[in-house]
Amino acid sequence: MPATPFVKTVLGDTPYIVSFSDDLGHTWSADEPTEVGGGNTATSPDRLILAGLGACTAITLRMVAARRQIPLAGVEVELQLNPDGKPEAGNDIVRKILLQGELSDAERAQLLKVANACPMHKLLTGEIRVHTELFA
Repeated sequence: MPATPFVKTVLGDTPYIVSFSDDLGHTWSADEPTEVGGGNTATSPDRLILAGLGACTAITLRMVAARRQIPLAGVEVELQLNPDGKPEAGNDIVRKILLQGELSDAERAQLLKVANACPMHKLLTGEIRVHTELFA
């Protein structure tokens, strides 16, 4: 059984620059754009969410295509958060997927269905509960 994903976030002296580490030993960072006071040294938190959905979409499509012997040559995913402005309620993510390879209409439809069932899509469109506590 895979480990439960774990990410640690640390903010030091520099405003808005955070560093991350995870249970698999990876490290990365985030920052805010200069127009909101950040240094724009890394991608912003909202873009990290979009990147997670894009990565999961592409990986899931590749895995399923390989398993089902669908000739998928490549995948490009473009994502935008609230491209028409912030709605009154909720948020909108527009995801555009380019499937590369000699694919039939049926295979393309099948892969679209797969994209909408990737784990991050399910996570973002399902009910999410965040339990917060302080620790020493």
